Amino acid sequence: MLFDRKMATKSVRNQAEFEKAHFRDINEQEVEDITLEFFYKPHTLTLLGVAIATTLYFAFTRTSEHSSEQNVSTGLCCVVFFFLIIGLLTFPNGPFTRPHPAIWRVVFGISVMYMLLLVFILFQSYKDVRKMLFWAFPDLETYDPIEKEYAVNCSDINFERIWGHMDWFAFCHFGGWALKAMLMRHFGILWTISIMWEITEFFFIHLLPNFAECWWDALVLDVLICNGLGIYVGMKVADWLEIRNYHWDSIKDIKTTSGKIKRAVLQFTPVSWTHVRWLDPESSFMRVIAIFIMMLVTQIAELNTFFLKHIFLFPSDHLAGIIRMAIICAVVAPTIRQYYTYVTDPMCKRVGTQLWVFTAITLLEFINCIKHGHDVFAQTVFTNVILWLLVQMGMVLICLYFLWFFFTEQRKKRANATAVESDSSEADYIYSNTISQNTRSASRRRRKNSSTGKGEMVARYVQD
Repeated sequence: MLFDRKMATKSVRNQAEFEKAHFRDINEQEVEDITLEFFYKPHTLTLLGVAIATTLYFAFTRTSEHSSEQNVSTGLCCVVFFFLIIGLLTFPNGPFTRPHPAIWRVVFGISVMYMLLLVFILFQSYKDVRKMLFWAFPDLETYDPIEKEYAVNCSDINFERIWGHMDWFAFCHFGGWALKAMLMRHFGILWTISIMWEITEFFFIHLLPNFAECWWDALVLDVLICNGLGIYVGMKVADWLEIRNYHWDSIKDIKTTSGKIKRAVLQFTPVSWTHVRWLDPESSFMRVIAIFIMMLVTQIAELNTFFLKHIFLFPSDHLAGIIRMAIICAVVAPTIRQYYTYVTDPMCKRVGTQLWVFTAITLLEFINCIKHGHDVFAQTVFTNVILWLLVQMGMVLICLYFLWFFFTEQRKKRANATAVESDSSEADYIYSNTISQNTRSASRRRRKNSSTGKGEMVARYVQD
């Protein structure tokens, strides 16, 4: 009895250790086959010396002529600098190692700082938040949002008007969907999210007037051209990366200069490419719920982009919005990778750190929008919000049904092809056996006839 208990305890301990090791491989990917060891050593003392020397330089070269605002700005920049250095030394690598794990540690550190900034803003008044924006971006103090009319003269369709909508935002739209396609790598999920976003815009027009669009703008320019082409290009790039042969040579083993330059450039490409399979006919109910949560969080993150600029009053092309989008784009790649692993890998029992931080950022942005935009959300039509959630769930179920039907039909076709091939092989085997048996029978008959003929000839010879 005691032996069984010890064995059970040892088994549980081994299982826990295996899960921890598996989580470390997912959350903190290690670089394999290091050849240039200098670039992968910590260099902690060197980094500390550089950080202190830089701080001393900026601390003692400043004079009393600098204003208090400049001193606060420099102090905050130094705080950010030291925080990122600490993150560079201590934060996890995440799921990626290219071009260098240090870059992804810095990305994680930036996302943590942005999350903490959102927590700080949550406890400020709207007036103070606006003052903070004016201090960081003085040009916003003179910004006057112009009231525009949306979705007017929709029947007036001409080439000049359509071409007028093809500005740099359209190219950003295209690039964003290409990036989503390369990260999610699933046509069904991508097209569902694309259509769901247009439905989201329809249900939130009463809160965000700029969501009002003409039908041709929403269906043709957005869904078919920007979203559709972005999804197609992103999926083609993902397919090309998936079938590519990944064999990496050390830059020290390459003799030519052009080869070394090419290898250095290829360092910014993935070290490998994983085949993604979000759903299949045997997916559990929890897998379906996980896909729905991913789609819903995607919609909320997109809504935050428009609510933030509408509530805090800055234009779409302002530096504040660009910085926020750059942070989200950098963070979303490891986030989706960690979420996919958490959803599909039964040995992954915990979410990755970058996934945790991104979820917190999305929720904190939404909470800040609700708190500081109470005048906007006071106009909320809750019927629209409830219908939006119901439509979201309905779209997910429809998407899953078509995916299940597609995979089932594909499986039937493969099974039928295998059965036909098996029947054909069996028929060929029977046919070959029949021919062999007939050949052997004919040979025996010929030998028998030959023997009988020889006997008759001998008998006639004896009689003669």
